[in-house]
Amino acid sequence: MEEVQVVVAHHDCATVRAGDVFLKIDADQTRTDVEVAAMTMAPIPTPEVLWRKPPVLALAALPGEALGRLGRPSTASPEAWAAAGAALRTLHDAPLPPWPGRSPDEVAAHLDNECEWLITQDVLPPKLVERNRQIAEAALRPWTPVFTHGDLQLAHVFADGDEITGVIDWSEAAQGDALFDLATLTLGHEERLEDVLSGYGADVDLNVIHAWWSLRSLRAVRWLIEHGFDPAAPGCEIDVLKARM
Repeated sequence: MEEVQVVVAHHDCATVRAGDVFLKIDADQTRTDVEVAAMTMAPIPTPEVLWRKPPVLALAALPGEALGRLGRPSTASPEAWAAAGAALRTLHDAPLPPWPGRSPDEVAAHLDNECEWLITQDVLPPKLVERNRQIAEAALRPWTPVFTHGDLQLAHVFADGDEITGVIDWSEAAQGDALFDLATLTLGHEERLEDVLSGYGADVDLNVIHAWWSLRSLRAVRWLIEHGFDPAAPGCEIDVLKARM
């Protein structure tokens, strides 16, 4: 081991890498409970749990590299993106986890609160917020719950060549809408949606995926700002919202 690398750190949790071991420190152990349980249940590759001593969870590093990062071009092959879609379909076809996720009504209430904050705090132009809130409405319909990852950013999906080697960060896994996972994976990389869907192998409503792009971005802006991230960075959440205008 040559160095300890801080992967992410804010007032809720932190992750550091020491060699081939990731140490996740979380103030809320219920999130870690969900993460460990979800990785145990998931029918796709996940990191090996090396040990757990609250508030620390030690995980083995996955081989390969992340599919990419939001705001940066992905160098992963179309076949790797398709493999991610296939892995996601396997997850969605698996038995449900026993804990529920948010209902459409709960998602809508949270979204409305975030939109109000974005406007009253003068963070985003009202027309931008209102337009994306209109688009987001298509996602707020009844859905058949599946086993969702809940935060399937492309940085959480690892590939070695064209093969998916694992998926990390399962603390938001729950029963939820399959199209939310598909939208999260392709957020800011809309050109990769066709590849993902070719691997996923099911017809989906593209309008709902577009709606989840708007909805996730609207809900994320305040959290990102309050935790020291920049949603206005090129290619990130605010650019996703502007692309809908």
